[in-house]
Amino acid sequence: MKVKTTGWMKASYRFLAVACLACLQAAPAAYASDIDFAAPLNGWRNTSGDSERYTQDVHYPAVSVSTPEGHSRFALIEGQIRNAPKKKGTAVGTLVVDGTPLPQRVEEDGKFSRPYAFPAGSNGVELRAPDGSRKRVQFYDAYSGKTQPKLRVLLAWDTDGTDLDLHVVSPDGAHTWYGERVAPNGGALDVDVTTGYGPEIYSSAAPLKGTYLVYVNYYGSGNSGADMTVAQVTIITNENTPNEKSETIRVPMRKAGELTLVKTFVLP
Repeated sequence: MKVKTTGWMKASYRFLAVACLACLQAAPAAYASDIDFAAPLNGWRNTSGDSERYTQDVHYPAVSVSTPEGHSRFALIEGQIRNAPKKKGTAVGTLVVDGTPLPQRVEEDGKFSRPYAFPAGSNGVELRAPDGSRKRVQFYDAYSGKTQPKLRVLLAWDTDGTDLDLHVVSPDGAHTWYGERVAPNGGALDVDVTTGYGPEIYSSAAPLKGTYLVYVNYYGSGNSGADMTVAQVTIITNENTPNEKSETIRVPMRKAGELTLVKTFVLP
């Protein structure tokens, strides 16, 4: 069926066409990123023989999640935002690692870095810069014998200058926290972040069956009059397998000294 168009309609179509073209031309600028990933890189890799560790060195005050010297590049997220607007201090972007969003501190020179023990199989990392630009890398780790983190508990929060602490109690009663970051059963807390955002990550390659308790403690704040912060706890089991499950809980933490049982869960 033919549709008759009037001059007004034709003019409208031309206007829409020009507008759409302008949008398409402008779109790359919104997402055109000056983000360079040094690690991980797109493609295929095999980490056989490479050693990783869950825990990171802590030097107080722990101003950021930092990368130990000589850390394996196969267990690392790092790069730089080129041509970032110059300003004093740090900024905060978002890392999305295999679907889980985490805050990422970006230094004055645009550099960002943090250790991360990736599982075997397909992995994706996206950095969303403070200005809205973003870049994603996708890679496949082909080492089938790699130790898999079958349980991860990730804590992040939404304010700078604040110190939240992750506490995990496993079925055998082992309490993993910043004072005891490696448990006898193999569970480990990677780092104690004292100055805001996190993340702090508890990992176990061979988690015990039974009941786990996840607490968040609001240790302290350096922000005058800005005590409230929102804690985000993500629990991931059987990561990067067909049986993977992920749950995220957000809890308001109102003042220093508050201790909250965020989640009780059972591993069958």
